[in-house]
Amino acid sequence: MEDQEGRTKAVNERRANASPASHIPLQTEIILNSIADGVFTVDLDWRITFFNQAAEEIIGVPAAEALGRPCCEVFRANVCESACVLRHTMETGKQVVNQAVAIFRADGKEIPISVSTALLKDENGEIIGGVETFRDLSLVEKLRREIHRQYRLEDILSKSPLMQKIFALLPEIARSESTVLIQGESGTGKELVARALHNLSRRAKGPFVAVNCGALPDTLLESELFGHTAGAFTDARKDRLGRFALAEKGTLFLDEFGDISPALQVRLLRVLEERTYMPLGSSRSMKADVRIITATHKDLAKLVEEGAFRTDLYYRINVVKLTLPRLGERKEDIPLLAEHFIERFNQLKEKKILGLSHEALAIFMHHDWPGNIRELENAIEHAFILCPAGLIQPQHLPEHLRLEYQLNPALTGLTLDEIEKRALWEALERHQWRRLATARELGIDKNTLRRKINRYGLIPPGKAGD
Repeated sequence: MEDQEGRTKAVNERRANASPASHIPLQTEIILNSIADGVFTVDLDWRITFFNQAAEEIIGVPAAEALGRPCCEVFRANVCESACVLRHTMETGKQVVNQAVAIFRADGKEIPISVSTALLKDENGEIIGGVETFRDLSLVEKLRREIHRQYRLEDILSKSPLMQKIFALLPEIARSESTVLIQGESGTGKELVARALHNLSRRAKGPFVAVNCGALPDTLLESELFGHTAGAFTDARKDRLGRFALAEKGTLFLDEFGDISPALQVRLLRVLEERTYMPLGSSRSMKADVRIITATHKDLAKLVEEGAFRTDLYYRINVVKLTLPRLGERKEDIPLLAEHFIERFNQLKEKKILGLSHEALAIFMHHDWPGNIRELENAIEHAFILCPAGLIQPQHLPEHLRLEYQLNPALTGLTLDEIEKRALWEALERHQWRRLATARELGIDKNTLRRKINRYGLIPPGKAGD
């Protein structure tokens, strides 16, 4: 009881010495002290004039210590110096709503919070300071990480129904010894899928060896794959192991497999049929206890029809085929992937970037991503160079994305609801407004899809006037 009385006395003393902006009506104080969100106010000199009980609990600083001090000393947020949200409101008059920031509690622990700000005015409408409310997101962050894990298989992230089907197949495929063909555009993550197959297989303790078949001329590629003996060709001064030997009892991943020449196709066919090979310059066959996974961005079936790829080799490597969708077909993964890359670059570059602004996310959701996931990663790495802290804004993005933003007024100021509406419309268009097919792609129940269509007032083309 004495502690409570002493605490009340200290708060009253600090309030008496604070600026007039601290004179919040008693009834209002009682209400603000009863809510779960932290609330504090500042005067025009940025000194705290009110600090509710939830703010004490979240930040770990008693009101008696907070009142009268500059808010940056108490709040210690990662945006205080470079991008203070309350300063933005005080200088522009624009409110900030639910912006994510990170703060350091009094005990040194960093916690995520969401912040909203507004101007504080007296009864005559004169600005006398600012008010900030904030909510502890620690539990939300914990749940987010748990959900994040649900959408992860090895190093692959996706909640797209198209990718979830592949996730379900990978463990079964990994348990077999069959040759796998992975097809997909450049940047869709073919090597990540190959590594996942290796890590989930009985060969996981063995090596995973990757070769880009399109990066080397035929003669060098042959030596790279099979190795050579001393004197096999000019400059071959000693024996050298090839990638087949290095991948023994493991997995050999042959990327850009559609680029190999007809002559090398013959040699590789023999390896797949007989499980033996000969290093260049050698007359002795070597056994190959290696699982082969191939990948290409080309349509091998079409190359077979054109006579540019051997039919027998195609059927040897095409025992199991996985086709990876391009990022434009799985746009629901963009926020998840962007968050993943932001977390990784925060660690690599020792920054505290919080995420994407609504405008930047709208640009990402609208863009077609011809470079797929690799292009998305590069865009975020570019933003990390220009963004000092806080949220990634349109001006931090690569030039071609900024140009899209400037040339498309519809992207300006899009809300999350508007982004969802646009994504829903595009999914319906892809499936000619077949609701069941659209619901399957989005991974939602058909009744949920119906409610969203009604909510956003989406009408198929040609029926708008009905």
